[in-house]
Amino acid sequence: MQSKVVESIGIRLEPVAILWTDQKPEVSLQFKPGRWGCVMNMLASAAKGKTAAFDRETAGCIGGAVGLGFGNVYEKWPGGIECFYGFLSSGNPDNEKTRALAEKLKSWLSPEGLENLLHGEGYVKSPAIAEKFVKELPVTDIPARFVVFKPLKDIDPQKDQPVVIVFLANPDQLSALVTLYNFEGEGNRMENVILPGGAGCHQIGVIPFNEAKSKQPRAVVGLTDLSARNQIKRQLGHDLLAFTISWKKFLQMESNVDSSFLKRNTWKQLAGEKAD
Repeated sequence: MQSKVVESIGIRLEPVAILWTDQKPEVSLQFKPGRWGCVMNMLASAAKGKTAAFDRETAGCIGGAVGLGFGNVYEKWPGGIECFYGFLSSGNPDNEKTRALAEKLKSWLSPEGLENLLHGEGYVKSPAIAEKFVKELPVTDIPARFVVFKPLKDIDPQKDQPVVIVFLANPDQLSALVTLYNFEGEGNRMENVILPGGAGCHQIGVIPFNEAKSKQPRAVVGLTDLSARNQIKRQLGHDLLAFTISWKKFLQMESNVDSSFLKRNTWKQLAGEKAD
């Protein structure tokens, strides 16, 4: 599918369509069952033209499985979900199961990984706040076997029905996406776009999945997760954020390009084009 939004804003990477399906694509990247991998690396690959697929055995990590919509897999965290709350916050150095796990994994974990396992990532202040975050997260169990990341150029609107579309954009392009998202004036313009805290895979997965069910879905700005940014910086650089929207809103934005600011001089000047 060719996109007027992509062409008019000058986005260099392919937007990524996320689909739910029971049919795995014939050619796709996929993590090996039981092996660690980062969902965001697959997003980067899809933005470069590859298709990627995930199921409940190949989500890459526990957090990735939650972000992709395979249920509350945090309950399977070694030592129990309380240990996950510690991992996200101030650690579990006195937990016997965590110490045993660290001892088992220390030969292949990086020093940073071992430190995080024992003493936490420090992303929230306390396990209690981490627990509150998880309980507020729109955890879902999708009604399909696979989650597929597919470049927008390979989408056939007559056959495919993506749940959401993910743009990877620099600050100027993100500004244009936000403005175009608000162009038609639905909902509260001050709340139509949100930037929720969470993992990178939450911000492109379960959070926008939840928005897509709404009568007036909000766009979700993401890639503010420091760990996710570290994962993809070699592939995509340092200057991109994610902008994830429902398929319905994407089609609306496509229909509004020709009558919008994208054809006016203010945008052309910002984008470095020759003004009329």
